[in-house]
Amino acid sequence: MSRALDLFLALARLETPPGRERAAIDLVRAELAALGIDSDEDDVGPSIGGDAGNLHARIPGTAPGEPIFLNAHVDTVPPDGPIDPVIEDGWVVNANPTILGADNKASVAGMIDGIRRILETGMPHAGIELVITVQEEVGLRGARAFDCGRLAARLGFVYDVDGPPGRIVLRAPSQISIDAVFRGRAAHAGIAPEEGRNAVHAAARALAALEFGRLPSGASRNVGTIEGGRQRNIVPDECRVGLEMRSHDDAEVVRLAAETADALAAAATGAGCDVDIAERREYTAYAFSPDDPVVAVARRALTAAGCAVDEIETGGGADAHAFNAAGLRCVNLSSGMELIHSPDERIRVEHVDLLSDITVELARAACA
Repeated sequence: MSRALDLFLALARLETPPGRERAAIDLVRAELAALGIDSDEDDVGPSIGGDAGNLHARIPGTAPGEPIFLNAHVDTVPPDGPIDPVIEDGWVVNANPTILGADNKASVAGMIDGIRRILETGMPHAGIELVITVQEEVGLRGARAFDCGRLAARLGFVYDVDGPPGRIVLRAPSQISIDAVFRGRAAHAGIAPEEGRNAVHAAARALAALEFGRLPSGASRNVGTIEGGRQRNIVPDECRVGLEMRSHDDAEVVRLAAETADALAAAATGAGCDVDIAERREYTAYAFSPDDPVVAVARRALTAAGCAVDEIETGGGADAHAFNAAGLRCVNLSSGMELIHSPDERIRVEHVDLLSDITVELARAACA
């Protein structure tokens, strides 16, 4: 078993939903210390409701070139049971029917193993920084709270896209979320329904007035949660709805959010209800040209690692959004994980080792 795979299995066994990453951060710190690398944990954990902060480590350069930073996160979506990673037919899977945690712990393991190989061989590099973040799965909270002023490197690489290694994300979307609370008036559903103001009906009217899924502009809108009512014979006086909008065109996502808020307000008024609307920008779209220096470094490294390079756009968010918003140049790369956030999540054993190769080649490609 390779050292990258061994570390990934150790990380995967840890249950680390957002806000409970302590065990993984401690393990990563211990692995870095064993390599003679000092790391520093920031103090953002309590401020974002967690038990751990982000981890930052710097390996000074030994040759001319462009310093780089690497990023992955240690939180996972909450598992529905224990995680017992096993190897079946060349795949790492969970023996139990819940997530595996290849998103994003395989990347963490690959990065650390690649750095180990660079140090053990004395390979020249221009400087490497490692940023291990928390709470990525709940709105990039760790990366957004991280002080990017601590980074000497201006070029960064996140390994957090599903699919075979070799993909480079050139475009990623903006996302705006809306949480709406409809407030009506409770009443007996049979004796005095006319005295009630049905909050669930108001929410339903709002949703019926909107288009969901893939929209003609290429953007998307989704209603992900709806909760309301206490029991069948009571006119419900409250209903909560969670929605999101995404687009590669930031102006379009702003327009969709305004359209959504207007529909929510109109439906509430029409049903004699009130509605509280809380809008939150999750992240802002970014785009790179194929000849951008950070893309060129990624392309050289992936090619050298034997990957088939594919430049793509994605509809998802990742910590790369936070780093680009801070003025850095950061691309997201695929990590080999498949069927993420599901009981069928998996990753090929060879791809865990390939993430280590990619780390080595990124450092090599960034050298002058």
